[in-house]
Amino acid sequence: MAKLIKEISVFFPAYNLESKIEKTVKDAFEAIPKLADKYEIIVINDGSKDKTGNKLADLRAKFNNLRIITHKVNKGYGGALKSGFYNSKYSWIAFTDADGQFDISELPQLIRKQKQTNADLVAGFYLKRAVPWWRKLNTWLWQLFVRLLFGLNVRDVDCGFKLISKKVIDTIPKLESERGAFISSEFLIKAQKYGFKIAEAGVHHYPRTEGKGTGADLNVIVKSFVDLFKLWRKLK
Repeated sequence: MAKLIKEISVFFPAYNLESKIEKTVKDAFEAIPKLADKYEIIVINDGSKDKTGNKLADLRAKFNNLRIITHKVNKGYGGALKSGFYNSKYSWIAFTDADGQFDISELPQLIRKQKQTNADLVAGFYLKRAVPWWRKLNTWLWQLFVRLLFGLNVRDVDCGFKLISKKVIDTIPKLESERGAFISSEFLIKAQKYGFKIAEAGVHHYPRTEGKGTGADLNVIVKSFVDLFKLWRKLK
């Protein structure tokens, strides 16, 4: 029976996820071989201070197709995404969070959407986001600014589940942000600027039970808005 996609690189940014990373990796190796003829699964260990690195070393001994990229110091979500983007080798790239907020078994939904639309990238959107109301308000305001400044009309610019053609990564200017609150917007804005087709697919979202996000940090938010205006001036 033909697989859903010829080849794919799937990566997960991870920081201090010692109790989650084993399940994340095992779930990926349960799901991805059923989808692709050729694949690699990558975990970016972003300077974890717990036993995430040890867990990954044990998993690497069990799974030949597991690649581990280790940052000696924490570079943040944006830095981890860039390591994933620029080290993936196959023609399609997917990423999602390693902390259990998304289910990798929903990746076929993004692949099918790409086939239906012939899109260059498929951005996930939250069917129902499992965060407090003030996080939803913060996200709504951010997306409003992105839409007004760049005309980017996607439902969730910061959803951490995407499927991307490698040609997008190879074509757009190098991503600059290290901050998780900005890099997804920067990526989508540049992809749109260079004429790539964006489609969307709904994915489920689950509460974070381990690890700490930076998207609600006031300092990160302010710097991200500054970066947004800088990008607008550069691209206009």
